[in-house]
Amino acid sequence: MELRHLRYFVTVVEEQSITKAAEKLCIAQPPLSRQIQKLEEELGVILFERGSRPIKMTEAGHFFYEHAVQILTHTAQATSMAQRINAVDKTVRIGYVSSLLYALLPQIIYLFRQRNPDMHVELIEYATCDQIEALKAGKIDLGFGRLRLMDSSIKGILLRKERLLLAIHKHHPFAEFIESGIYLSQILDESIFSYPKTPKPNFATAVHSIFTELGLVPKKMKEVREIHMALGLVSSGEGICLIPETARDIGMKNLAYIPILDFEAYSPISLSVRNMDQSSYIPKILDCIQDVFKNESIDFHTEVI
Repeated sequence: MELRHLRYFVTVVEEQSITKAAEKLCIAQPPLSRQIQKLEEELGVILFERGSRPIKMTEAGHFFYEHAVQILTHTAQATSMAQRINAVDKTVRIGYVSSLLYALLPQIIYLFRQRNPDMHVELIEYATCDQIEALKAGKIDLGFGRLRLMDSSIKGILLRKERLLLAIHKHHPFAEFIESGIYLSQILDESIFSYPKTPKPNFATAVHSIFTELGLVPKKMKEVREIHMALGLVSSGEGICLIPETARDIGMKNLAYIPILDFEAYSPISLSVRNMDQSSYIPKILDCIQDVFKNESIDFHTEVI
């Protein structure tokens, strides 16, 4: 059995059609059909139900598909890592979500560059949900994000639970809670802006999940494109929004910020790496994170998620 046979099989499953799979693989349909038949003969099982449109897998086909995907994924990862180890160009590609640029990520990257002048650092913006596939494909080597994403081939390291703040216009009636703080149950009747709209899951879906976890249903919640738009609308007196505490440094006029008292109101900041990656830059970046956190008086306790 060759890897190409697995790729053929997985493509047919995902396209649900021999014809479409052949087009995607840039081969003729009859040779593809023969390769699938040869794979079934080699395995001694029937992978697809005969005569079904669109194509449907048998129970054995479902089992084989799950393992075929894992084999192809692990092979791609191993190839990417082997190429990187052999590469003369020591480039570390770091994926990040834009909101972390308001947090401590710039300090961490700067310190990493100072300590590792032989390494070239390339920063690439990726939504947290897109970082998983980017890591698998070798497009990035590290990913800094704000969501807990589960994937067997990726190891997530929780770095910090950043508290959320409520952003309001400085003359909003809630201004009386600036010192004492506020509970989410107190803001359900307000117009609440969340962001971004896409891609999902994202910070907006995380905020929705916090309300759901608390058994709360906001009456007027509207998604906007990005954080600057949300804060601009708040600054105009249109409503309120939840932000990570470091985003207050954006410094938009006429805004005030209220601590949210609910324990669940936080945004997880995580570092994602490939599960089998033993590259030297991983402990080096963790050392930089620890030192920056220490300088900012932030507890550093990594937790694998």
